[in-house]
Amino acid sequence: MKELWMLLITFAKVGVMTFGGGMAMLPILQREVVENRGWATEAELADYFAIGQCTPGIIAVNTATFIGQKRRGLLGAIFATIGMVLPSLVIIMALAGIIGQISHIAAVKHAFAGIRVCVCVLIFNAVVKLWRSAVKDGKALLIFAAVLALSLLTDITPVVPVLAAALAGILIKVAGGAKK
Repeated sequence: MKELWMLLITFAKVGVMTFGGGMAMLPILQREVVENRGWATEAELADYFAIGQCTPGIIAVNTATFIGQKRRGLLGAIFATIGMVLPSLVIIMALAGIIGQISHIAAVKHAFAGIRVCVCVLIFNAVVKLWRSAVKDGKALLIFAAVLALSLLTDITPVVPVLAAALAGILIKVAGGAKK
């Protein structure tokens, strides 16, 4: 039972600190889940995040659900999901009544502009950390370049590049060119 509560508290902590959506929560999630708790490796977190992007729902919630399930099965998934969602729900309910009244204030506009810049830096840092754990050889670099080109040059759903990259990884392994 203690680990279930720890899942809820940890993901509530991640949820309350997440501004800017699922991508922005990645560095906080990486610190809490990989570095502080040891509940997943960087590679596992990258896998959960990728799967979370191509499954229905919010990336952060999906990722929390995967990690909770890995730790404690169905109950772990439920506690981690509640932990991730609860802070946002409380904050949104508190702000819903006043946001329309304060959004026109210059200081509020500038604060949100500053937060957006900060979120970009957090995402960049997360990408650098994921890059180090994911792109380890020329074949992975090729997959990266192909997915980057697809993402920049087309408006296709992220599911297509994720599935294509998965297929490429399988083909490389089957061909005997990938290291485990």
